[in-house]
Amino acid sequence: MKTVKNFFGRYRQAWVLLYVFIYFPWFFWLERHVTIGTPFTNIHIAFDDLIPFCEYFVIPYFFWFFFVAGSVAFFLFKRPKKEFYRMTAFLFIGMTVCLAICTLFPNGQTMRPPVNPEKNIFSKWIVALYKTDTSTNVFPSIHVFASLGVNLAWWNSEISGKHRWIRPVSTVTAVSICLSTIFLKQHSVLDGLGAVVLSIVLYFLIYQAELTREFFRARTTKKSRTRRPRRVYSFKRKM
Repeated sequence: MKTVKNFFGRYRQAWVLLYVFIYFPWFFWLERHVTIGTPFTNIHIAFDDLIPFCEYFVIPYFFWFFFVAGSVAFFLFKRPKKEFYRMTAFLFIGMTVCLAICTLFPNGQTMRPPVNPEKNIFSKWIVALYKTDTSTNVFPSIHVFASLGVNLAWWNSEISGKHRWIRPVSTVTAVSICLSTIFLKQHSVLDGLGAVVLSIVLYFLIYQAELTREFFRARTTKKSRTRRPRRVYSFKRKM
């Protein structure tokens, strides 16, 4: 208990991570109650059938866990509280919206192909993935949304200005994870598009709105500094 108390005393912003006690019970409840055997809306468009299955994309798909968790940990320990709060607000608000949509609008997909686990190690990983992760509760894609959210956090962090390699590496990682969701037949293209739309909305609400306020605040400060002082007239009383 003392260790936990010392941790939260040093990193007080870590309290927002208690969100996991809301997210995981809600997520697993959906996984149990919305399955292939229950009624749900099938998310599918014709373009999905043109995308080939590729087992090698299981690598970036699994790397998502390290990308998201590692980035959140880095922003917690190494970045200013402001940046950490923006990142987690973006992620947690969006993930809540995703779960709410799946709760009110049960959805899923039936595109998963038969996979031979004896083909190679990647196929074996996919079989294990299919067993542990259902093909329901897919719209919007949390995999895509969280990848975009983490990428936006890196792009809007001051550290990216000091180390130019961060933004391209983060972007390539996020894009490869997003592509993996459709090449593994885990998601429809519509799931990804839904996540993109949600990301755009939250970007303007969390990042762009703050930039707009800072812009107008700077202009107001500049005007007040450049404003000419008023002349003071003194009137002497005639004797």
